[in-house]
Amino acid sequence: MWFLRLFLLVSLSIFICSDVSRAQDCSAGTSKVAYTITVDQSGRGNFTTVQDAINSVPSHNAQWIQIHINPGMYREQVTILKNKPCILLEGYSSRTTKIVWDAHEQTDTSATFTSYPDNIVAKGITFWNSYNRKLEDNNRTQALAARIYGDKSSFYSCSFLGLQDTLWDVKGRHYFKWCFIEGAVDFIFGSGQSIYRGCSIKVTADTTGYVTAQKRDSPDDPSGFVFIGGSIFGSTGEVYLGRAYGPYSRVIIDGTTLYNVVHPEGWNAWDFVGRESNFTYAEANCRGPGADTSKRVSWEKKLTPVEIAKFRNVSFIDKEGWLTRQP
Repeated sequence: MWFLRLFLLVSLSIFICSDVSRAQDCSAGTSKVAYTITVDQSGRGNFTTVQDAINSVPSHNAQWIQIHINPGMYREQVTILKNKPCILLEGYSSRTTKIVWDAHEQTDTSATFTSYPDNIVAKGITFWNSYNRKLEDNNRTQALAARIYGDKSSFYSCSFLGLQDTLWDVKGRHYFKWCFIEGAVDFIFGSGQSIYRGCSIKVTADTTGYVTAQKRDSPDDPSGFVFIGGSIFGSTGEVYLGRAYGPYSRVIIDGTTLYNVVHPEGWNAWDFVGRESNFTYAEANCRGPGADTSKRVSWEKKLTPVEIAKFRNVSFIDKEGWLTRQP
């Protein structure tokens, strides 16, 4: 009898695990979209709000569903719950399709857009937190444009607009391509394992600011932010490329055009002074007036071309090819 019970338990476990595995692989591992939902503020679609369209997606969805968002300023706070993976959000363009909200003060409640599930794709949308976009010390506080929790999340030609803590790259593997990200203080932060390819980073600090605050907690932690190409620019103030939000913080900047908004020292240890040797902060193949490393902090890493190539390769976030299976 005990053998039969053990057999049934093992069989049930295998069934559950295989079912979870299938659920995580949208549309049976292809990029095919099952159907499209249209959002249009004037009523010429299936829904007039983005949130209602997301709510209509079946729980535990396992096929790619496209939500096409027509041009407009959608004034709403949007959340994709954990049980609604495999969604493609596609706007007309980031210039014309905008989701905007003005919540502030708390990182866990202020985000205009929050995504919890794995396998989410967004294209051509602006995510905007409109609170206090100008740097005013009396009112400055956390006001997120987006926070991304899920694994295998990708963003193409999207804009993220805010001031402090604009983009919370919370955790998981993420890919940002041709995106525009704006802010002043820690405006790309978190424990994500992410590549930012060809992104334009606009600094709005009028005093001293920080582009990244990456939180890596141990030598075995796979997280880190890798910027490939693109540019970091701004009209006033100056920014550090990053400050340590974790004891093993990791940021790689490769082939990026750096303008004179970049602070000569480049990096800041923040609360981890004396532990700088644990950080992996590195620049390679950069150009522009801010790319002069002669006055950088002494503990900036000098990585070899082979070491840099490991971060530049998409395998840093995608060893199994999940990006090619997304629409």
